[in-house]
Amino acid sequence: MNHASRPNQISSTLSVGYRGRPSYRKTLLATAMLACCGFSGWAWSTEIQSDNAQPVTQAATKPAIAPRIQLAILLDTSSSMDGLINQTRNQLWKMVDEFSKAKKNGVTPILEVAVYEYGNDGLSSQNGYIRQVTGLTRELDRVSEALFSLTTNGGDEFCGYVINASVKELQWSQSSNDIRAIFIAGNEPFTQGPVSFREAIAQAKQKDITVNTIFAGAYNEGGESGWRQGAQLAGGNYMSIDQDQKIAQIEAPQDKEIAALNAKLNETYVPYGAGGAAASKRQYEQDANSQNVSLGLLAQRAKSKASVAYDNSSWDLVDAYEAGDVALEEVAPEALPEPMVSMSKKEKEEYIETKKTERKALQDKIKALSDEREVYIAEENRKAAKSDANTVDEALISAIRKQGEQKAFEFK
Repeated sequence: MNHASRPNQISSTLSVGYRGRPSYRKTLLATAMLACCGFSGWAWSTEIQSDNAQPVTQAATKPAIAPRIQLAILLDTSSSMDGLINQTRNQLWKMVDEFSKAKKNGVTPILEVAVYEYGNDGLSSQNGYIRQVTGLTRELDRVSEALFSLTTNGGDEFCGYVINASVKELQWSQSSNDIRAIFIAGNEPFTQGPVSFREAIAQAKQKDITVNTIFAGAYNEGGESGWRQGAQLAGGNYMSIDQDQKIAQIEAPQDKEIAALNAKLNETYVPYGAGGAAASKRQYEQDANSQNVSLGLLAQRAKSKASVAYDNSSWDLVDAYEAGDVALEEVAPEALPEPMVSMSKKEKEEYIETKKTERKALQDKIKALSDEREVYIAEENRKAAKSDANTVDEALISAIRKQGEQKAFEFK
């Protein structure tokens, strides 16, 4: 495939058109890739990917303009890996914020993330104790949902098996402009399982996918158990982290106001189509998951929601209309939210434009407060003499920066 695949945004009963007015924003976003999968098991996930097959439309033939950063995160969910999972879910929005600042030739890249779990006894032994939790998706609430759904349980950790599965199953870009990276994290020997990690990495290299390894433990121990060798063969980074390092969630004076603005931001979303209501519910649920950890984590999430990386054109009419994905007059009434059903074309456009304006104002306020918050947090970290222990976000960010610079990406 030379272009991204997007999920079918409206059920088959709907009529969806494309606006003829070209714009930079439309060209930039219309080619976004969304291969969203479910969270209740392998068979269900495969079914969802089939349902999200690329529709034959004008947008499907457009050349990709924006470069992409594609990340597949493969997490060991055996019994000893609770710390690893907590770090990843608690630092997702920090990573998103980092990558939202990237540029290539002045263009902000599209960020797509997939999640696999492996090494969990609750998964099928016939499938190598692995599961695709979500495919490569721009809908970052799905990624958050995926991470908060993970639990640990015993397990045999087959690194080669899960790398091989992610290489073959995910809808990777074929453009030389894009970053394609796998991050596999765990703490057992890299050599286990029926699929050779050397063969799996060879398959990844054929698709220009870099495999980075993250050992949850001592650096030398990981090096001696195959994790360093795996990264070397793949042209990736070998890193070790302290998975037991607690992530300090510092609450700042700006957090309450950011939380209030975030709640208002949600009200600017206009869910439509067969999956709109469920996606809107997911948005609120992931806010709650973050707030249950801390107001600080919710503030980080809100900052990401105010960035270009947070795009919901698959279910939100504001994002979809701005991207040029829909003609409002051609969306079937049953796909519209109640306030819009009886509106004229002009009224629909005015309604969406009003929501868009409200959203932009709220995002600007969140960004300004987030900048103030970052200054406060930096000072608090300085006072606390932050630990030198490596964590998941630092491993991911440092590797992507290094690999991105090789492809002319720039990072702030």
